[in-house]
Amino acid sequence: TERRDQAGTTRNEKVLNCLYKRPEAMFKLICFPWAGGGSTHFAKWGQDTQDLLEVHAIRLPGRESRIGEPMATDIYQIIDEITCAMLPVIQGKPFALFGHSMGAYIAFKTALHLKEKHKLEPLHLFLSSAFSPHSKVQIQIPKDNELSEEQMLHYLVDFGGTPMNFLEDKELLQQYIPIMMADVNVISRCISESPSKTILSCDLTCFLGSEDTDLAKDTEVWKDVTTGSINVHELPGDHFYLKNPANEKFIKNYITKCLEVSSLVDF
Repeated sequence: TERRDQAGTTRNEKVLNCLYKRPEAMFKLICFPWAGGGSTHFAKWGQDTQDLLEVHAIRLPGRESRIGEPMATDIYQIIDEITCAMLPVIQGKPFALFGHSMGAYIAFKTALHLKEKHKLEPLHLFLSSAFSPHSKVQIQIPKDNELSEEQMLHYLVDFGGTPMNFLEDKELLQQYIPIMMADVNVISRCISESPSKTILSCDLTCFLGSEDTDLAKDTEVWKDVTTGSINVHELPGDHFYLKNPANEKFIKNYITKCLEVSSLVDF
């Protein structure tokens, strides 16, 4: 039995935030947050999935209920922890992964890890606002010691989805910058590595904002990572187009329909 802390929370529950438990749900959806992000935004997706889908959102160390834990900058440490938490949840159930921006990179690497180490693969991989690992159009991220405060604020807005008024609150900003710095390091590690030799076989869908112009040129490159089908959906908006309620509704409906169709084909 997994050990619980004084608040009665298991280690897995610290890593996976499930606000709406649906033990009889047909599918599990694991969502991965953007840089600097928490788990709550995606955990709320479980509210309107009825009994078809149980949604879990990744909660990384150093934020929310894990604020006292040191932040992780090692992508493989993150993936190992996520995998350990996920295995009891996805065992025996068809599952899918969704990640936005930094979360897309971690979701993709988690999918590779599950296939390599556990012979498990998602039914579908949904990736949002992310370059492929084979891209020649990659974002350029300076090293820690080369980041000026102005550059850090740029990353907070572009990769953290941070509202401009938040940046005016100096106290909050000082708490948030270390989280963002750790996450920027994770992104840097993800995109600088040589492509994995493991090839997925699941279907893959890319979502992007219409104003995220470099991404629009790049999405085809994702076809190199899986033998499954590749679909691309461009929705109105910038890198954080999914914060538009209409776009978010489209994504949630699309995911649900994809999983329903996949299950009919596979089972």
